[in-house]
Amino acid sequence: MQAFNPYLPNYEYVPDGEPHVFDGRLYVFGSHDRFGGKMFCLNDYVAWSAPVEDLRDWRYEGVIYRKTQDPANPKGNKSMYAPDVARGPDGRYYLYYGLADQYKLNVAVSDSPAGVYEYCGCVRHADGTPWGEKKEDFMPFDPGILVDEDGRIHLYAGQGPMKASQAASDRRRRFRDSAYYAELEPDMMTIRRGPEKLLPNCAESAGTGFEQHEFFEANSIRKFKGRYYFIYSSVQSHELCYAVSDRPDGGFRYGGTLHSNGDIGVECFFPLKMIHRADRRIKAYTGNNHGSIAEVGGRYYIFGHRHTNASMFSRQGVAEEIFMDAEGRFAQAEMTSCGLNGGPLKGTGLYPAAIACNLQSKNGACFSFFTTQTRSHPRLTQEGGDRERDPGQYIANLRDGARAGFKYFDFESDRPHKISLLLRGRAKGVLYVYDAVQFERPAAQLPVDLHSKDWTELEGTLCVSGGKSPLFFLYRGNGHVDLYSFALRP
Repeated sequence: MQAFNPYLPNYEYVPDGEPHVFDGRLYVFGSHDRFGGKMFCLNDYVAWSAPVEDLRDWRYEGVIYRKTQDPANPKGNKSMYAPDVARGPDGRYYLYYGLADQYKLNVAVSDSPAGVYEYCGCVRHADGTPWGEKKEDFMPFDPGILVDEDGRIHLYAGQGPMKASQAASDRRRRFRDSAYYAELEPDMMTIRRGPEKLLPNCAESAGTGFEQHEFFEANSIRKFKGRYYFIYSSVQSHELCYAVSDRPDGGFRYGGTLHSNGDIGVECFFPLKMIHRADRRIKAYTGNNHGSIAEVGGRYYIFGHRHTNASMFSRQGVAEEIFMDAEGRFAQAEMTSCGLNGGPLKGTGLYPAAIACNLQSKNGACFSFFTTQTRSHPRLTQEGGDRERDPGQYIANLRDGARAGFKYFDFESDRPHKISLLLRGRAKGVLYVYDAVQFERPAAQLPVDLHSKDWTELEGTLCVSGGKSPLFFLYRGNGHVDLYSFALRP
């Protein structure tokens, strides 16, 4: 069995992943999007888990908490945003989440990490007022929770501005401030200390080291080797960054970028207003990001999400191994198709187009929200409805100059392989296959002549260099091509 990205089945849309190891299993908790949804987080919370010895073997734990279980949401018409879970001092599991159109953090509890969770209240000040409802409070958004080895309970929440002018002029301060820290009592809900501001926002960051990577949202906290790692989504939106400190309540220094769902390198800075323009340096259709790091067996993995369906609202979880150096610093993880596989995919077998990690139009990719403004952009989409077990996910609308990338495969030799693809569309041209990012010498050239809505097999010979290689599919010609899958064989 091999592992792909996305790491869950293609019918599942669980973004904002918070990975935690409990009793020998890695659980991922996240919000729950709907395929074809018109806003974020429309479905009930579900959980998935895998044994720590095999992160390829994911198990569906079912619905762990329904929207209607919140007393303020009996009709279920309010979305539940990104949650987090921790095991409390009493051995039970506490789920923290925000409900749309509310200014507080709600809490549910279960005897098992897999649920079912039951509503038990909200995070509150010592006088009983919900955190978020006092005049001086900001909106506690995107909670992150850590129960420390010494029994102290650390809670993080907040949202920041995306540009300095907004921070300086925004009168709705409770919505646009920064990340905050609070220490909780052992009941997991009452604030013992705080809230206290944790990081500078983009109006305050000059000279701090956070410039261009200031906090925006997606609070998450981890402790590795005695130090605290605060993981967050920056003002660039597509990237997860981290800050590190020797204490949980302050002193955080900027660490670097962990993950970009546009596979954008750390040397590139794209202000949000610029990402609507297609650019070759943006390697996948991007949008917001939210996730965290799990340590499993001494190895580290970053969990984030990607955007599909030319939309902000159909996000799927992705994960990559990430490496820490001797000084405790992480390097940015590349987006790949093999994710949690522990290495490249086999150079033989049948592969769905849905595992593409790079996808671009002729001019590059952009913020996914803007792809509907032109017909030139390809997209990941599906034939079936939301949560259908075999949704038929595929790449649609590969037009002249568009490319889809799959990284990586292990070709044991450089001898020719056979490649066959399932395609459809109305197109006349050539599909080139490259086994290197330089696009200098095609490994295959497949003439395309399609005039059908049915999936059609196209076969050819693939001459690869051998070893660890990507595969990039580049279409040149008229019309458009949809790609469902490809097969490799000796």
